[in-house]
Amino acid sequence: MSARILVAEDDPKQANLVRVYLERDGHSVLLVGDGRTALEQARSRRPDLVVLDVMMPVVDGMDVCRILRSESKVPILLLTARSTEDDLLLGLDVGADDYITKPYSPRELTARVRALLRRAGTVTAGNQKILRVGELEIDAGRFEVRVEGRPIVLTAKEFGILEVLAAEPGRVFTRAQIIDRAFGFDHYVLERTVDAHVMNLRRKIEADAAEPRYVQTVYGRGYRLAES
Repeated sequence: MSARILVAEDDPKQANLVRVYLERDGHSVLLVGDGRTALEQARSRRPDLVVLDVMMPVVDGMDVCRILRSESKVPILLLTARSTEDDLLLGLDVGADDYITKPYSPRELTARVRALLRRAGTVTAGNQKILRVGELEIDAGRFEVRVEGRPIVLTAKEFGILEVLAAEPGRVFTRAQIIDRAFGFDHYVLERTVDAHVMNLRRKIEADAAEPRYVQTVYGRGYRLAES
């Protein structure tokens, strides 16, 4: 299961290196270059984890960390060139969950990110619950969907939409909420694109796509997955 990760780093080369490695690990990444923008994006986009450089312009990384921790429980990984014990303890005191000192191995960074996500419960290992609605079966851990025991091949975006709806059967999700949760930080996804993916999804899992049993439209609001 991928996570949405906000990376706040004012060095473009470092930022892109972090982005490449995190995306290779299956995550969706948004880059920002200063502390104020980091705060704005963390508040509006609600990432699953924040990678935060300490030395940033406009608003210092420690201040960003302190403010975010007062507002949310989002996991925060600090990147710091300060390696003294006092500096590292200060980072933990203001609310960081972990830290890594520069220069660092990108592989170590991705491993730390995975550990924080597991600890937060964003990514779980091996035993995700299988959701069943009628003859529809969704196994998020295995990235598998079956209808009447027959495996259904979905695209990543189709599965992402179904996974969002399946997280809370019966709840209505707006198109904007689906974009935010299924496509992460992909700013180029339009609301009508969601409709197109839902149409294709219904063709694959519904007995009659014109009269959907599972993925239901709530007119004027969005979509929901049937509860039973």
